[in-house]
Amino acid sequence: MLAQLRAALVLLGALTILVGGAYPLLITGVAAAAFPVQAGGSLIVKGGRPIGSSLIGQPFDAPGYFWSRPSGTTPAYNAASSSATNLGPTNPALADAVNARILALQAADPGNHEPIPVDLVTSSGSGLDPHISLAAAAYQARRVARVRGLDEGRVRELVSQATVGRSLGVLGEPGVNVLELNLALDALK
Repeated sequence: MLAQLRAALVLLGALTILVGGAYPLLITGVAAAAFPVQAGGSLIVKGGRPIGSSLIGQPFDAPGYFWSRPSGTTPAYNAASSSATNLGPTNPALADAVNARILALQAADPGNHEPIPVDLVTSSGSGLDPHISLAAAAYQARRVARVRGLDEGRVRELVSQATVGRSLGVLGEPGVNVLELNLALDALK
C-alpha cells in the first residue's frame, strides 16, 4: 500500500508540474511569439497609454458617438464577470430593459423612424461584444453625422473602413468595431 501511495504522490507531483506549470508556460510563450498583439489583450493605445481593447466593448452614450451593444455585465463591460443576463423572452425585466434602450435611442435621434436593430437593445451572450451589426451602424450614422456636423457619406465611409468580415470568411456576420470607429471619428477633428 505504501508503494501505491508513493507512486500516486509522484504522479500527482509530476502532472502538477507538467500540466500546471510547463504546459501553460509553453502555450503562453508560443502565443506571445506567434500572436503578440492578441496575447497582449489586443490593446488599443492612444497617446502612449491603453484606452481599450479591440476585443472588449466599451460604453458610449453621447449622441456624437456610435453606441455599442448593451452589456449584460455589472458593471458594464466588465471582462471579469463576462456572462449573459439569463433573462428569457417572457421575463418582464428583459422587456423593461429593451424598452428603456429603445426610448434612449429615440431620444438621441427623434427624427429616425427606421426599425431599431436588435443588437442595439439586447446584450450578447458574453455581455462584452466590441462589434455591432452593419444594420446597427447604418441606423446610427445619420445621428452621428448630424451631431458632429459631418457629411453622412463620410461617416458611412468610416463605418465601411471599420467593418470586419466573417471569421475565416464563412463564420458569423460582418460587424463594426465600435471603439475603433469612434476613434476614427475623433481623429477627423
